[in-house]
This record gives sequence, structure tokens and C-alpha cells, in this order.
Amino acid sequence: MIVRPAFVHDVPQLLRLMHGLAEFEGYRDRFAVTEADLIERGFSRGRTPEFHVFVAADETEALAGYALTYLIPFTFDLRPTLVLKEFFVADAHRSSGIGRKLYQAVIDYGRESGVRLLRWQVLPSNEGARRFYRSFGGDVDGDWENWVLEIR
Repeated sequence: MIVRPAFVHDVPQLLRLMHGLAEFEGYRDRFAVTEADLIERGFSRGRTPEFHVFVAADETEALAGYALTYLIPFTFDLRPTLVLKEFFVADAHRSSGIGRKLYQAVIDYGRESGVRLLRWQVLPSNEGARRFYRSFGGDVDGDWENWVLEIR
């Protein structure tokens, strides 16, 4: 398996992995992203991508996982913050080291982009994810609470 940036030809497989994450996290019934949405927002020529995706691919180009990120251009210190919005490894490939490679690619991208912070969310019940992120030195941000307002 290699970890690399996603290409437009990865979109059908990427969308299947995104469905897998939506199922795992319990929002599959509300999932609305299409292949066309991914192409338009992330891979259209002449348009600044809204996100950056790393994928784990085998020698046949089959995808086993992905990490989707976006940058918040600057905050109080004029440095960007990198947000890891989605991170998923297919069941058959968990505990194989792919997750570590994907996450390291995100960290490296953050360094190259001059970010100050990498932010992400973890389901409170996902102990495996909590252990995984702690193994990199990550920790819960005790200074802030996640809040949400649903706009209808």
C-alpha cells in the first residue's frame, strides 16, 4: 500500500469509502455527497479545491482508506489550521499500518503548509481511535467544546 494524494479517477472508490465512514458513524441516511460533488469541489480545473484527500492504494489502485482535510487560512496568529475532517480505513485493512501512513501524510502536509494546529473530532465511544491518535501525541482539547447549530 502506498499513500498518495487522491486523483479524479479515485472518486468512485473514494465515495464508496465515504459511505463506509457514514455507515460507521451512523449518518448514512443523511449522506448527500455524490461523485459530481467531489469532482466539482475538489478536482475541477480552474477552481481552488475545497479539500485535500490522501488515499491508501494498493498496486492495482484499489483504495483501502482515506484522509480528507481542509485548511482554515488563518486564525489569531496568522497561521493556518489544518482540519482532518474525515479519516477512514476499510474494515479489511485495519490494524495493517495503513492508518498510521495516512495520518503521517496528513501531519507532513500540515508541516509543508505551515500550519500551527491540526484539529479533528473523535466519537467519544471510539476508544480505538482515541488510542490511535494518542499514539501520535494527540489529546482532547480541554479548552474548547464542540457546539453546533443546525441551519434549516
